[in-house]
Amino acid sequence: MSELVTGEAVALELRPAKLPSRALAVLVDLAVVVIAYIAVTIGVVAATASLDEAAQTALSIAMFVLLLVGGPIAVETLSHGRSLGKLACGLRVVRDDGGPIRFRHALVRGLIGVIEILMTLGVVAVIASLVSARGRRLGDVFAGTLVVRERVPLARTGFVPPPPPWLAGRFSGLDLSAVPDGLWLAIRQYLTRMRQLDPQVSWSMAEQLATDLAARTGTPAPQGVPPAAFLAAVLQERQTREARRTFGNGPGAAAGVGAAGGAGAVVGGAGPAAGASGPYGPPVVPPAAVPPPGAHGAGAAAVGGQSGGGAVGDRSPVPRDLVEEAPAPQDAASADGRATGFVPPA
Repeated sequence: MSELVTGEAVALELRPAKLPSRALAVLVDLAVVVIAYIAVTIGVVAATASLDEAAQTALSIAMFVLLLVGGPIAVETLSHGRSLGKLACGLRVVRDDGGPIRFRHALVRGLIGVIEILMTLGVVAVIASLVSARGRRLGDVFAGTLVVRERVPLARTGFVPPPPPWLAGRFSGLDLSAVPDGLWLAIRQYLTRMRQLDPQVSWSMAEQLATDLAARTGTPAPQGVPPAAFLAAVLQERQTREARRTFGNGPGAAAGVGAAGGAGAVVGGAGPAAGASGPYGPPVVPPAAVPPPGAHGAGAAAVGGQSGGGAVGDRSPVPRDLVEEAPAPQDAASADGRATGFVPPA
């Protein structure tokens, strides 16, 4: 197993392909290319029999370059590293950071592959793959790529913890059309591995991803919601929308979703006060909700009795004459009666 680190500082466990599987994939690709080359050559020779020898030689060189060199490059570029042989063997060519390859990666691999595979009958590629710790040939070394296995056991698939219940239905109105697939992948990879990271690193990564997601959706994360919980809730909302598009949304499903959303809104209102447990931690209390220092003392001085209030008032920086006295119980009752029209019995 090889651990790679993506641009979002997420560690990926990839299994490099060994020499037997890579050799089998190369043989399949070569067989397909040679069959296509022979068929095209026969057709071109039959169609250009009237041309002179120099023209036929130029056509032969052009077909060799286009089919045996340009063909694999075009296939790897369009399929993002999955040729026919690699598809049959469950392999894929990726960058060193785990991302998909581009044209320049496929071009370097294809040009060097002509020398180390075609001209040397694969001897140089086999030696380089045996010497390399991750089984890379010279084309992979110069292109900065790696051939990995895509078919891994299901037990190694990361599990995304569900979001807290008090966030159910709170992000049903977000516009997720502008969020790219790369950001969704980074969010999912982070959520599957956030327990393996240092708490400070995990928190900073969650804040960065939440900021990027909020910039794409145009709606900032609500106050009091941990960034990891925000990411999990939005990811669940996306999965719910995809399930609706795939399986349809009948009247019963719409009623169930609406009930869940309403319950989520009610629970969401009480969630920050009651707290939450789970992998995402309790809600974050905004700084404005934290009372300033000395507020409890001033409150005690304002509502305290004569004996206790004097002791607290001496220690309070607020002058005694500026502290308003609390209204008497009768005054409060009368004020309530005037405001509501209901006078409680004596």
